[in-house]
Amino acid sequence: MKVGKFVSEKAEKEGWGKSTVKQLAEYLAKSESGLKGFSDKNIWRMKQYYETYRTCPVKLSALLRVLPWTHHMFILSGCKTQEEREFYIRLSLRERWSSRELERQIKTCVFERTVLADKKIHQELKNCQQNMSGVFKDKYVFEFIDIPESHHENDLRKKLVVNLKKFILEFGKDFFFVSDEYRIQVGMSDFYIDLLLYHRVLRCFVAVELKSCKFKPEHLGQLNFYLEALDRDVKREEENPSIGILLCKTVDDEVVEYALSRNVSPSLVAEYERKLIPKNILRGKLHELYEQLEESDEVPEQKKLMIKGEVK
Repeated sequence: MKVGKFVSEKAEKEGWGKSTVKQLAEYLAKSESGLKGFSDKNIWRMKQYYETYRTCPVKLSALLRVLPWTHHMFILSGCKTQEEREFYIRLSLRERWSSRELERQIKTCVFERTVLADKKIHQELKNCQQNMSGVFKDKYVFEFIDIPESHHENDLRKKLVVNLKKFILEFGKDFFFVSDEYRIQVGMSDFYIDLLLYHRVLRCFVAVELKSCKFKPEHLGQLNFYLEALDRDVKREEENPSIGILLCKTVDDEVVEYALSRNVSPSLVAEYERKLIPKNILRGKLHELYEQLEESDEVPEQKKLMIKGEVK
């Protein structure tokens, strides 16, 4: 921070440019101390770091010192707003991401997908005692699996299980994998949940149903049945009610809204993508969301839709 401050002030007051900073880097490299890591590019990044965070809140300043420098480089180069940067700083520390994991999360637009999902959380999920903000996503990106455009749910399930580590990284490290094709018995019949997860903070089971087609309202009936069976026969007394996620190939938001309006189970409908989503598309959707909220005087609250948990 001190180097960044020094160069920033010199650039402002004395007009330091790239050539001057390059000379400074060469001087430091040849000095007796043999300082490493002070290339001209790194010095400019230190300047950017200082100018970005010099007015940040005290609580965030404490977190900045904990995060590795490589992480900061990915955040500074990949994020445009203070909200987005704070989101990734807090989440990187909470999830203990490596720099490679952080790079993937930024490329797959986790910030945009999480904010959009928070806005769409169904009332039954909001009624849960736990804070659901930041837990789920509007879209899930499975760019790590090789599967054709036309595929079956079983093929998708098998591919996700084979790539379990990456699958859990996409969902979040607070999710634990329980089983695929989890068997539940009701009466004299057996039923199988595609993927069963457990969330250690929410302290509940999360049933994931895969649909390699467009969302249909009748899909919720099947999911609700599974949630009822989990809560009656699997959930322990001290655990919270199970949550369901329908992962569909495509989703019509208006159809989902109608389908969930009278749904009594805590459920979420989301899309899955097999390729990276262009960041400008999701940023555009987020901009549209903020414009809609501005008309209803909700922007200040919605702009706080990020993971706020204190990092220990």
